[in-house]
Amino acid sequence: MYNVLIIGGGGREHALAWKIKKSPKCGQLHIAPGNAGTLQFGQNLVIDVSDFKAVEAAAKEHAIDYIVVGPEKPLVDGIYDHFENHPNVKVIGPSAAAAQLEGSKSFANAFMDEFDIPTAGSLAVDQSTIQAGMDYIDAQKPPIVLKADGLAAGKGVLIIRDKAEAKTELQSMLDGKFGEASKTVVIEEFLDGIEFSVFVITDGKSYKMLPTAKDYKRIGEGDTGLNTGGMGAVSPVPFVDEALMHKVRSRIIEPTINGIRKRRYAYKGFIFFGLINVDGDPYVIEYNCRLGDPETEVILPRLDTDLVELFEHLYTEKLPTASVRFTPNTVATIMLVSGGYPGSYTKKLPILMPEKIEDSIVFHAGTAVEDGQLVTNGGRVLAVSSEGPDHQAALRTSLDTIRNISFAGMYYRKDIGFDL
Repeated sequence: MYNVLIIGGGGREHALAWKIKKSPKCGQLHIAPGNAGTLQFGQNLVIDVSDFKAVEAAAKEHAIDYIVVGPEKPLVDGIYDHFENHPNVKVIGPSAAAAQLEGSKSFANAFMDEFDIPTAGSLAVDQSTIQAGMDYIDAQKPPIVLKADGLAAGKGVLIIRDKAEAKTELQSMLDGKFGEASKTVVIEEFLDGIEFSVFVITDGKSYKMLPTAKDYKRIGEGDTGLNTGGMGAVSPVPFVDEALMHKVRSRIIEPTINGIRKRRYAYKGFIFFGLINVDGDPYVIEYNCRLGDPETEVILPRLDTDLVELFEHLYTEKLPTASVRFTPNTVATIMLVSGGYPGSYTKKLPILMPEKIEDSIVFHAGTAVEDGQLVTNGGRVLAVSSEGPDHQAALRTSLDTIRNISFAGMYYRKDIGFDL
């Protein structure tokens, strides 16, 4: 039996808690900081997860064996490295060096260039090379893609149709629009296709596939309006057939694992490949060094394999022999968000929902309990996940469940999977 600490407090972490607690190998479960939903499966800890000494003290107090890291920042900041020589605690995630695949767009592009992994053409610029950036924009066919090089909480990507506007935005980003994250900006060519996500678990030398997914970032139906952290997701993705997956494995996943091995990066965790299908050929849009949100809420319900056992295999050289199974059914997730999101919104609004929900799993994203009342505590509040023979059936079940949930200003998209 292993005691597990999950770092994070959103829908991804609630889904991880739900899945990990199902394992017969899971002893005590703790979540830092967690939310109202994670309380169902373990103890929430009020600690500063960016203070690795505080995390270490909590790990010692609760005899933690595995730390599962949900969000990207602790990985980029080196939580794996902090515990690397710890006799008892094993971190599920990459070293700080490997986490630069997510932490720096220019680093990731250089990595993909070195290992011949297909991605968009790009140029990284800072204040000293801004003229080269302006010239590069002039040479591109619109739309122009601008990406903050560092972590910008999912908000550092702009897609602009006008070259003059792109130049203005480039200057604005370099002047600090996204803080330190946009001290360097990556200008990329625009890839025209349909996006999807592929997930693996890796020990840095071998890997096992997890279910595919597709998430929906725009606030409005038909993929209109502002970008969000994700308004819903579907798994599996119907257009991702075996021919496309063969290309993904041979052109993207295997060269990435090979690059990690060749560079001798420590990596014991998940890789999320944000991909785009351009006329039948996959290209990398981005790497994430952890599971995505809301994709976790659709891929874990499909996973028929003991997750804690997979964590064990990462550290015992047994991953190549592991059997990873998932249900052929589809899972669809709809995010219920606060009115005003992704702009300003009100917190602490009472949430009304049945105590027992039969046909769906409701994962808490931004919730808390105050004076015994479940209340909103974020922009994305709840993720309603349902299973069905296809995405339409799964979506209908999620929509049926949502009819019994309410809070003031609640908003959600009814068209998740519309383009499938």
